[in-house]
Amino acid sequence: MRRAVLSAAVELLSREGLAGATVAAVARAAGVHETSVYRRWRTRENLILDALTSELDSALPIPDTGRVREDLLAFFDRLARLLGTPQGHALLRLSVERDDTLDDRRGPYWRDRLDRAVVMVRRGVERGELAPGTDPGLLVEAVSGPLFVRALLSRAPLDEALVTGLVDLALDGARPGRPAGT
Repeated sequence: MRRAVLSAAVELLSREGLAGATVAAVARAAGVHETSVYRRWRTRENLILDALTSELDSALPIPDTGRVREDLLAFFDRLARLLGTPQGHALLRLSVERDDTLDDRRGPYWRDRLDRAVVMVRRGVERGELAPGTDPGLLVEAVSGPLFVRALLSRAPLDEALVTGLVDLALDGARPGRPAGT
């Protein structure tokens, strides 16, 4: 039942957006009773969050190409493409909306994915591609922050040129030989 409901929710979100993913519509599409959905997820928001996180977990693997720049480009290109989808945008909106009925998995979803991404920067430091004092979390935030702002606020394109520019800008500040803090 869980798999059918989550698949139906993701399909509805893709086709109709947040407004179309009602509990009744999801239950109907999954072939289950609406009360079964409420019993398991309690709220529409919890259902949507579970559906999106379950479906999208595989969308952001951590690449290991042997080069920090290529790893970051691959990761953030996938993130940008994800944020450009109805599911990614819905998940991002749910992450920032204030709603006391939504359990506290919202913030941790993005934080966990970005925390996993710091391994790419750490590998770059270990290989000597980046300065020893490089803050992996800060570098990841320096690239992801503008992507989130574009997805949420400006709705400007999330394209490959943007990702390349952000990654190169962040890496320029972390190259070896550059004094820390400058």
